[in-house]
Amino acid sequence: MNIVLHQPEIPANTGNIGRTCVATGTALHLIEPLGFRLGEKELKRAGMDYWDKLNVSRYMNYSEFLEKNQGAKIWMATTKARKVYTEVEFSPDDYIMFGKESAGIPEEILVENEDRCIRIPMLDSIRSLNLSNSVAIILYEALRQQDFSNMQLKGELHRLQWTKNEA
Repeated sequence: MNIVLHQPEIPANTGNIGRTCVATGTALHLIEPLGFRLGEKELKRAGMDYWDKLNVSRYMNYSEFLEKNQGAKIWMATTKARKVYTEVEFSPDDYIMFGKESAGIPEEILVENEDRCIRIPMLDSIRSLNLSNSVAIILYEALRQQDFSNMQLKGELHRLQWTKNEA
């Protein structure tokens, strides 16, 4: 899987998302401008000591991202979508894009990709969820649809250890 952050603004969110990506074997794509420097301590603190294990790519803008990932199937996470994220079928090589915390994905990108826009259901009185929470919710649904294929071994070992300790 691939997570794309379009112009993220808050280093702690990006750090948390990076940690989630490492834990799930997911690539992270960052589209500039970023609202922080990648060396900031808040980013490192949130990503902990996992940042060096992260498969991360940076792009100067959305056009460069598209150019370097031609043919990518990109889902756009937005509160403006008609489809709920559980209504779509994710594939292992899909990209899930999230916009910046203050404004989301730019309207012109959403209009061009309306059929690939997805949302997380929430009450009308809430503007949006935290970015790192939104990434985790949708990413884990995509991975669930694939039977958590790249994470099974660790789960099997844990179950074997648990069984052994109970005996």
